[in-house]
Amino acid sequence: QMSNLIPISAVIGDRSYRIKIQPDDEEVVRKTLKMINDKILEFRTLFAGKDIQDYIAMVVIWFATEQIAQQAAGIENEELEIRMGRIESMLDEMLIEAGSV
Repeated sequence: QMSNLIPISAVIGDRSYRIKIQPDDEEVVRKTLKMINDKILEFRTLFAGKDIQDYIAMVVIWFATEQIAQQAAGIENEELEIRMGRIESMLDEMLIEAGSV
């Protein structure tokens, strides 16, 4: 609901943006903004003398890459769980068969 939204000031790099968010999302939004600004500072230190827009672009690429890597890891974990489940079932069957001899 739009009526529940609260306004906050979101600072990214050298600019401030007025945004409206759900009250429940405030902590996550603030943590995300801190992470973005920390990364901007990190890239500013590593690659001195660039434009703020360059640092923001670097952070966007870094952030997107992290997200894709985490999604890929999640898929791998699901596949691993499925395989482990199959192995477990096979072992159970082998134990049942061995016990019935």
